Amino acid sequence: MGDDTLTPLPGSETKVYARRWVMLALFVTLSTTSAFQWIQYSIISDAIMHYYSVEAFSVDWTSMIYMVTYIPLILPGSWLLDKRGLRWALVLAALGTCAGSWVKVFSVAPDRWWVTFLGQTIVAVSQVFILNVPARLAAVWFGPGQVSSACSIGVFGNQLGVALGFVVPPMLVKNYDKIELIGNDLRVLFYIVAITTSVLLVLILIFFQAGPPLPPSPAQATIKATENEGFFISVKRLSTNVPYILLLISYGINIAVFYAISTLLNQVVLKAFPNSHDAGRIGLVIVLAGMLGSVVCGVVLDSTGKFKETTLAVYALSLVGMVVYTYSFFTGLIWVVYLASIVLGFFMTGYLPVGFEFAAELTYPEPEGTSAGLLNAAVQLFGILFTMFYGWVFERLDHLWANVAMCVALLVGTVMTALIKNDLRRQAAQKNPLDRAITVSTIGVEQVGDDMIKA
Repeated sequence: MGDDTLTPLPGSETKVYARRWVMLALFVTLSTTSAFQWIQYSIISDAIMHYYSVEAFSVDWTSMIYMVTYIPLILPGSWLLDKRGLRWALVLAALGTCAGSWVKVFSVAPDRWWVTFLGQTIVAVSQVFILNVPARLAAVWFGPGQVSSACSIGVFGNQLGVALGFVVPPMLVKNYDKIELIGNDLRVLFYIVAITTSVLLVLILIFFQAGPPLPPSPAQATIKATENEGFFISVKRLSTNVPYILLLISYGINIAVFYAISTLLNQVVLKAFPNSHDAGRIGLVIVLAGMLGSVVCGVVLDSTGKFKETTLAVYALSLVGMVVYTYSFFTGLIWVVYLASIVLGFFMTGYLPVGFEFAAELTYPEPEGTSAGLLNAAVQLFGILFTMFYGWVFERLDHLWANVAMCVALLVGTVMTALIKNDLRRQAAQKNPLDRAITVSTIGVEQVGDDMIKA
């Protein structure tokens, strides 16, 4: 597509480069390899429990470790993204993902549960440099008419990884009576992932760039004027932004519900449909529908600019999808569960890029990596709590009450979303150069000329 032609601030230039698609493709692939490993143990929990002789709770922790490690690392991860740039973040993420994948290769033995968990932890730590990137990469490389779509494609990588994590491990690893056969299957799975992440690391080292020579949009040119400010000053301003705080909590609730039902999906499906092998396929359906939802929502945001309305609609429909999903397990018909999963996935996982972009609008001109990082921190915190609570209710009562609790949580999130003030600061900055200059001035930045386009 051609260059965007919005009016820049005096002394600044903007340009959109074709290579932006290469940067986005590399990130999407990296995000896919990380997200794939998030769910790869939980979705074959019966085989993992049999092979390593561990309890279901231990297997659940292979998913929850992604959330636990993110919380203490969010501030240093966001600081590195904002101060060192995209290249540093992606190289560290690729290195860690590759290293953790190779550790798992050496964990194929019934007495090496600690080794496989160590590998999972290394990969989990690495994803702190991945989750904040979609909104940042979209803003740094893409023009104003493509930012939301690019962000949705960036999130698409995470969803693609989860989708593959739902379907590939059950295809490769079977719960045989002989644990030697399970070990052979695990070895194949781990080698495939390790080799893939190694190739990707080399490609990122060679081709990925931190940013273009010139910013792609007037809004991004303005943000460059704030780069010399302290990272924690930005965090402090975000903590007093009431609309953003409401979004922070409601976003955390929505995605935490998805984390909870994904982590225990295999156990819930086996409880409702004994001897079923449908959990992986149901998870795949949820994520594939969400991938479509993400792209659709990204296009809607770019074409309409209705961020508050889109966010509220998608959130409310996520609640509807969760209600339908809860009911579907009591029909006794597995195909009804599949249909309900399509509805749930389209809106719940489709909400991911919508929340990122709405946050960027509410917090402009703060760096997108910081606002996205705090959103993800809320997701991980709520994700741990919701997953543990969901599992607790499931074990002591039933999957009905576990899912009903998630419905109530989504209802609370919907109400909070409705209360968010529709303050679209980034859109206003794209339309009015004078407003951009005033915005920069009010946060203590004196120079808005050529310094704004320095890399």
